[in-house]
Amino acid sequence: MSHEPHHPSRLRRAALPVPLSPCASRQAPASRKVKAKMPKFYNDDPAWEDIEPLPQDDGGLHPLAAIAYTDEYSEAMGYLRAVMAKNEFSERVLGLTEHIISMNPAHYTVWLYRAKTLSELHASLEDEITWLNRTALKHLKNYQIWHHRQTVIDALGSPKGEPDFIATMLEQDSKNYHVWSYRQWLVKRFGLFGDDEELQWTEEMICADVRNNSAWNHRWFLVVGGKDGQSVGEHMVKREIDYAKHAIRRAPQNQSPWNYLKGIVRQAKLPLSTLKDFALEFADIRRPDDIYSSHALDLLADIFGEEEDSKEEAKKALDLLATRFDPIRAHYWRYRKGLLEQTGSAGVVA
Repeated sequence: MSHEPHHPSRLRRAALPVPLSPCASRQAPASRKVKAKMPKFYNDDPAWEDIEPLPQDDGGLHPLAAIAYTDEYSEAMGYLRAVMAKNEFSERVLGLTEHIISMNPAHYTVWLYRAKTLSELHASLEDEITWLNRTALKHLKNYQIWHHRQTVIDALGSPKGEPDFIATMLEQDSKNYHVWSYRQWLVKRFGLFGDDEELQWTEEMICADVRNNSAWNHRWFLVVGGKDGQSVGEHMVKREIDYAKHAIRRAPQNQSPWNYLKGIVRQAKLPLSTLKDFALEFADIRRPDDIYSSHALDLLADIFGEEEDSKEEAKKALDLLATRFDPIRAHYWRYRKGLLEQTGSAGVVA
C-alpha cells in the first residue's frame, strides 16, 4: 500500500446522501459597454460665474510629490474648496459633489460635505438612495459609498428596499466585505435578529454556495454574534446544529460549517464530545484511508484530548494531520501535539 502524503484536495469524498433541495441557479450579469464621457468644466458655466475656484496647495512651486490630477478633476475640486469656504449648501453643490464622486469615489471629504448639504437642504433621501444604487454598482469595492448609505438609511429610519439592493450587489460579488458589513449594520440598526426572512436569506446564500464564509458569518451574527452575549435557546441550538451538520454532509472538507458547528456547541456550553459520533462519520483514525475531512480529524483531536483515556488517539489524529491530510501546516499540528503532551489538552484555547 502506498504511503504517499495526502494533499487536502485529495481527501476522499464521503459517500453520504445529500437530501437538500436543489439550489436556485444564479446567472452572471451581462457585461455593459461604458460610453466615454466628455469632460465637464465650470469656468464657462454661467451658474458658477460668482465662484472663484481655490487652487490646491501642493507645497510651493516645486512640490516633492504632486499628484497628477486631470484638468477636469482639479478644476472641480477648486470649485468645491471655494463653496466649502463659503459654507454653501445648495442644489448646485450636490451636482458638483456628484461630479467629483464620479471621478474619485474614495474622496471621503466630498462624501461628508454631500451628506451635510443633503441635511441642510432637507433634500429627498429616497432620491439619494436611487443615485447611490447606480453609484455603488459602478464602484463595488468602495467603502465611502456604504458609510454614506448608512447615514442616509439611518435618517430615513427604514430598511425598505435594502434587501433587494443588497441581493443585486452580491450577484456581482457574493463575498463583498463592505456589503456584508452593511447588512450586519442593517440587522442591528433595525432589530432584525429574530426576523425569519433574514434567516431564510442566509440559507439561500449558503444553498447557492455552501463555501461562502461571509454567509456563514452573517448567520452567526444573526443567531449569536450580534446579540451582545444573550443566551441561545435550546430549540435554536438544536436547529443550528442540525443545519450545520446538513451542510457538512454536502461538503465535508468545507471548513465554514465545521467552525460554525463548534461555535454553536461552545456557545450552548455543551461538551465537544457531543460531536464525537458525528465527527467519526468523516474521520475514523482506525481507517486512515477512509478519512473524508481534515476538519473532522482536527475536531476529534480536541475531543480525544479532553478524554483521560484517549490521549494516544489525539496524538494519532494530530500526526495524521501533520503527515498526510494537512502537511502544509505540519508545524502547527506538531505544536498542538506538544501542547497535548505538556498540558493534556490538544486545543490551543482552553
